[in-house]
Amino acid sequence: MKRKTKLVDIAGALGVSTGTVHRALHNHPGVSPMTKSRVLQMAKTLGYRPNLAARYLSSKRNLRVSVNTLQGTTSFWDEVRAGISEEARGLVMENVEIEYRTYPRLGEGEEEAFEAALKAGVDGIITFPSRPQSLHSWMRRASRSNIPVVCVATDAPNTGRLAVVSIDTLASGSLAADLMGSFLGGKGKVAVTLSSLAITEHAEKHKAFASTLIGLYPQMQLQETIEDHDVESEAYQKSTELFRKHPDLGGIYVTTEASIPVLNAARDAKMLDQITFITTDLFPALVPEIRSRAVAATIYQRPRTQGRMAFRVLHEFLVEGECPSFQVTLAPHLVMRGNLDFFLQRQSLESSPQRAARLQSASPEMAEYFG
Repeated sequence: MKRKTKLVDIAGALGVSTGTVHRALHNHPGVSPMTKSRVLQMAKTLGYRPNLAARYLSSKRNLRVSVNTLQGTTSFWDEVRAGISEEARGLVMENVEIEYRTYPRLGEGEEEAFEAALKAGVDGIITFPSRPQSLHSWMRRASRSNIPVVCVATDAPNTGRLAVVSIDTLASGSLAADLMGSFLGGKGKVAVTLSSLAITEHAEKHKAFASTLIGLYPQMQLQETIEDHDVESEAYQKSTELFRKHPDLGGIYVTTEASIPVLNAARDAKMLDQITFITTDLFPALVPEIRSRAVAATIYQRPRTQGRMAFRVLHEFLVEGECPSFQVTLAPHLVMRGNLDFFLQRQSLESSPQRAARLQSASPEMAEYFG
């Protein structure tokens, strides 16, 4: 049975955004006559049949989406939320309301945010499930109430969630291990820091790092894992203790964006020059550390794209009645001193007002890369 043509198929064939296709098909302003003609012709060619019931629903009332995320200590979650907001603006802005429910740290306010979203009667939820077990009953309740839930950055298996959008954790952990082994010549002590092993994303990165290290560099020794619970003072204190206990430590893989307190602990312990650091993500405070070679490499998790894709999956389900993918896995990007400026320029492009116009004029491959 032939799969039904969707907006994303038309967008992919033309190399434009799904928002452009949506506006063209629904005769909204902001689309040039030439682009509208191309969209209509491609829709006809691909046999697109609009979901009239969903179109009626969408046109008669606002869609309300709750975004439940950490406040964050770096720009990661700001970028995720920016991606969600950007994707919402690119669709039918007047018909989508975003309600941001932000909790201060792991385990504080997460369940309350989910409960508030359900009580508010939102149409869908995008959430970061840092405690999947504690959210299990709430997510099941959302499923029974026909409120789709999309997880972003990490998964919550067996909870009835609609979909998950995340970085490829196995690729991230394996890449970090191979880099570490290469930098250290296949010998020495290394350690891993993470927020919590209860978070699926962090546990998977750690497992991939450990298994790759054992498989490729059996002479390297993996020390005890640091769980900092996303608290900078705890990350600093536990890192200081690690360095005191292992003065010959050769490398450390920081699986989250909380790398600055670990770097500061190494600097204060006079061990910064002897330790190879592989970190996660790219934010202002990390840039000088990469330039100075204090950080050998960082694995960029593409937070803005994660936010954009999470909203896109949820919106398509709410409007079209279909889920384009139940698992969207993004390839991580490796950033080192040599390509740092390129990624900084790309970040600037992503946040600029002209971004949407540039992406619409780009090829599908370039649009996906910069997205």
